[in-house]
Amino acid sequence: MSDMKSHELNAVAEKPKGRPRSFDRDQALLRALDLFWRKGYEPSSVAELCAAMGINPPSLYAAFGNKSKLFIEAVTYYERTYWKATWERLEEEQDIAKAIDAFFREAADILLSPSAPCGCMVVLAAINVSAESADVVRAVSILRQEGKDLFEKRLARAVTENQLPEDTNTVILATVLNTLLEGMSIEAKDGAVPGSLHMIGQHAVRLLPR
Repeated sequence: MSDMKSHELNAVAEKPKGRPRSFDRDQALLRALDLFWRKGYEPSSVAELCAAMGINPPSLYAAFGNKSKLFIEAVTYYERTYWKATWERLEEEQDIAKAIDAFFREAADILLSPSAPCGCMVVLAAINVSAESADVVRAVSILRQEGKDLFEKRLARAVTENQLPEDTNTVILATVLNTLLEGMSIEAKDGAVPGSLHMIGQHAVRLLPR
């Protein structure tokens, strides 16, 4: 995640001082993630979140500020824990076709991992969030745009290295790849099996212009 975008998200999800240390924060975030994934952001009540996390409402507010800040921190934790290394490998692989192919193979594994919420939290958990939850909408929008930006950066590099045609529209192609990734997330949520999700991901490399 870029420093600028990390700063934006931190500003949205700024944590108050004096939060309690009597619980495992990462475990609490994972439990909140599971509830947000299953029910979505708005249907998940503070009472349900507290029950899932094993804390009381005063502790939740002291530790995270409010429900929206808890959601933003939980989703940011999810992205960092499950996706950061995969995005880094996309950048490190020198061959663009191998980079895209490996990224989508790893993405299929992450989306169906038993240790992670099934399907991408950035795509699924904040769907149909109302305008009143503007901070949540903004934070998720930042994360979604970051995916497009990372794809575009890698594609642009491939153009400069003569691995893609000079006239490649890297912005549109990045949007297409990101849309495919989001579609795979929905398929995972709908119960796709590993084989079918990997087959969908295999089409990503075929989108690259020759």
